[in-house]
Amino acid sequence: MKCKELLNSFADGELDLVNHLQIEQHIKDCPDCAQAHENILALQSALIDESFYFKAPSDLRVRLRSSLKEVEPEPRRSSFWNWRWMPIFASALLLVGVSIVAFTFLRPARTGEDMLAKEMVSAHIRSMMTDGHLMDVPSTDQHTVKPWFDGKLDFAPPVNDLAAQGFPLTGGRLDYIDGHPVAALIYQRRKHVINLFIYPTQDPDSQNSVLDRQGYNVIHWNKAGMSFWAVSDVNVGDLQEFSTAIQK
Repeated sequence: MKCKELLNSFADGELDLVNHLQIEQHIKDCPDCAQAHENILALQSALIDESFYFKAPSDLRVRLRSSLKEVEPEPRRSSFWNWRWMPIFASALLLVGVSIVAFTFLRPARTGEDMLAKEMVSAHIRSMMTDGHLMDVPSTDQHTVKPWFDGKLDFAPPVNDLAAQGFPLTGGRLDYIDGHPVAALIYQRRKHVINLFIYPTQDPDSQNSVLDRQGYNVIHWNKAGMSFWAVSDVNVGDLQEFSTAIQK
């Protein structure tokens, strides 16, 4: 669990809405993190205490200005602003303008996959933070987990037990991502949890796309009208092995 790593960002107001709400709820439920949060706030208050700062005498500004006037040289009329420099100045302005336009319109935009990956990681973190939210149907039997989704979703997610490959099924739950409900299957790799999010898609089949978001590994692929997202803190090699096993 990486909640303590997010406490400083929470105190500074730097988290997105999903993570902010997760940490806010977690602080209410976890005495250790609540105390850590209080310590951070106390430190912030101490650092802005005026007693740490030196206040200059009120007449210092007047004396400094008077001293500067005494040593300030007689201003000279610069010869820079004459007509022979105007073409160079205009060219420089044009170059700056082109650079601004290129940066604004030609820089790589965040793709839909990037935004979805962030939502998937947030859902994974949320499932690990709240007691009882990881699984709605705890079971290692795929014939128990798969029927549980009947009537709860308008699609039937494929459910496979990969215990023989070292990734035992431990249960499933409903989640809500990108504005629609999704199936979340829970697998385990040693002591690491793998969330496999599944929902229908009209996108064509695609190969694995490997991403890294907030310290978590994410693998995304489409197959047979379904979109699959595997999220875990397990090493990327194990997660790739998991995705290969799922797709067989």
